[in-house]
Amino acid sequence: MYLGRNLDWSCGYGERVVVTPRGFKPASPFGVTPEVKHAIIGMGIVEEGQPLYFDCGNECGLAVAGLNFPGYAVYEKDAVDGKTNVSSWEFPLWVCANFSDINEVEDALDNVAIVDHPITNKYPTSLLHWIIGDEQRSIVVEYREDGMHVFHDDPDVLANQPGFGWHTENLRNYINVSSDFPEGEGSMGTPLKPFGSGSCQRGLPGDYYSTSRFVRAAYVNANYPAQDTEEDNVSRMFHSLQQVAMVDGCARMGDGAFEKTVYTGCFSSRTNSYYFNTYDDQTVHAYHLADYPQEGSEPIVA
Repeated sequence: MYLGRNLDWSCGYGERVVVTPRGFKPASPFGVTPEVKHAIIGMGIVEEGQPLYFDCGNECGLAVAGLNFPGYAVYEKDAVDGKTNVSSWEFPLWVCANFSDINEVEDALDNVAIVDHPITNKYPTSLLHWIIGDEQRSIVVEYREDGMHVFHDDPDVLANQPGFGWHTENLRNYINVSSDFPEGEGSMGTPLKPFGSGSCQRGLPGDYYSTSRFVRAAYVNANYPAQDTEEDNVSRMFHSLQQVAMVDGCARMGDGAFEKTVYTGCFSSRTNSYYFNTYDDQTVHAYHLADYPQEGSEPIVA
């Protein structure tokens, strides 16, 4: 499994590759991660001694990435009695620290509440939804006003708002699906026919809106030929994400700044490695979890 993402914003946050070893005890606000069970590598920052991951994967081959979801994500104001309360900033850490595959995560999510509990005033809560994957499949997690939503992600892609259900419904306009296409929000069904098998798809949306980028990402992911080696699969990921990258000067944000792809990252469950490049440095840099201590009491900034 190769889980990749573009982080698109007008600026970076000093993000670096961060390794969290087994045995680290996070300052989990509600005690849901007393100790990291599985070593983790990914992109993030360390604040107050705590790893804040934008995306990451663990030694078991489970990975997660958070994408911007304003206008739709609604978190709990306070902890909910009887629930597993997870603060939004620790959600990727909670996933990778505690679980080894998607099945375990899905079982746990049945009783999870996401709580608006920022780590410091310096970093207010980000409104996100998440894609989580292992070598078998991927899911999307959204927490809205009416609570938890978990979707099977048959296209294996995610973009920003609107919700995943809307994106997959919109995808019907661009793909061929079997006659037994199931009803219901957010389910793409199987089999998913790959957009006419690489026929260039005249009319495929080319603008920078997330609705268009979801369709392009799904098209490229469905049609890119399968690869065998680690090198070729990583190349596939970066070429695919280039098709939905944000170019400076093309997408103005609400504050007048222009959005761009600050970095592109990729976690490989095949080698437990993390790859990334940045807007100004297109060289793909590789970091291997095995090169760092697997047990310890502090996160490591690579």
